[in-house]
Amino acid sequence: MGENRYLTFALTKGRLAGQTMSLLEQIGIPCEKMTEKDSRRLVFVNEELSLKFFLAKGPDVPTYVEYGAADIGVVGKDELLEEGRRVYEVLDLGFGRCRMCVCGPEKARELLKHHERIRVATKYPVIAKDYFYNRKHQTVDIIKLNGSVELGPIVGLSDVIVDIVETGSTLRENGLEVLEEICPLSARMIVNRVSMQMENERIKDIILRLRRLLEQTAQDFPQDQTGEKKA
Repeated sequence: MGENRYLTFALTKGRLAGQTMSLLEQIGIPCEKMTEKDSRRLVFVNEELSLKFFLAKGPDVPTYVEYGAADIGVVGKDELLEEGRRVYEVLDLGFGRCRMCVCGPEKARELLKHHERIRVATKYPVIAKDYFYNRKHQTVDIIKLNGSVELGPIVGLSDVIVDIVETGSTLRENGLEVLEEICPLSARMIVNRVSMQMENERIKDIILRLRRLLEQTAQDFPQDQTGEKKA
């Protein structure tokens, strides 16, 4: 591949994209056009640095990276676990911190303790199945939902839910609570396997500069690098 080949980034739409661009700008990789609110462009280009950027929904970012449509991606750990794509996970970016948890009413706690067969509503069936079948060795019926999974226990569709928890305020407002924690989550940088070989020097340079920035930030603001987001 020639020296002028573009490196392409796939960024998760929303807060993760904004936080990622802020980090990249701090290491000398700006892309001002991505901040234009009225722009209808799908791909944004930094000609000077031979870089391209595009925004995608979280579940699609690992797919773009696995198949080489993007060399580098930034996505939540939840999507990596759920999608199971063949990519290199190279860096924990430290933001977007939250937890994947089993949640439900207090009375459901006993069902979890005694490994009873229960119904689990979730947007993340792969993560839920792995947790209950492989880690807890508990048989469950998993119900895939796309909307507000908190409704599951409230309307009697499920006994518990598996979902992302940030502050827990939505749970409390609906009479639910965290019953078990599955794993911590945060934004991760991923790389296409072929790109890591073909563009090793350029990609490793970006990773190294980001790692140094994150380490410096952790030293300056240690309270921002630990725990989940606060309300």
